Amino acid sequence: MLIVRMTDFTIHPRLLADCHRLGRFRVCHVLLHRNAAAPWFILVPEVEAADLLDLDPSIRGDVLDECTLVARYLKQHLHYEKLNFAQLGNQVPQMHLHVIGRRPDDACWPQPVWGNLPEGEAYDDEALEQTRMHLGMSEE
Repeated sequence: MLIVRMTDFTIHPRLLADCHRLGRFRVCHVLLHRNAAAPWFILVPEVEAADLLDLDPSIRGDVLDECTLVARYLKQHLHYEKLNFAQLGNQVPQMHLHVIGRRPDDACWPQPVWGNLPEGEAYDDEALEQTRMHLGMSEE
């Protein structure tokens, strides 16, 4: 299926303030939360719908496939056995999906990362580039 990029598409400023912009898959822009205390990815599909379940099934499948690429990276390269996956959108109305690596020794286990993530170190440029490489994308 051909995906046409929306010419007036912008990522919500709150997401950009909290995250590094890693790049783009076919449908989703890929962000990584600036706080490296937990590997917290946010995928922003380039769609007008606010909710994942409102998408046409073929687009929804593409979005979920791209989330699966990030999940596979977390499991195979970073060795996280547990993932949190969610679409909330209570504070940012734009559709965005969270894919977060979790394990018992992480900074806020067993609590959710939302509201419980302590200040952590930031990602350096090398770590960001390595993540881009493993996900098969270049910087936007």
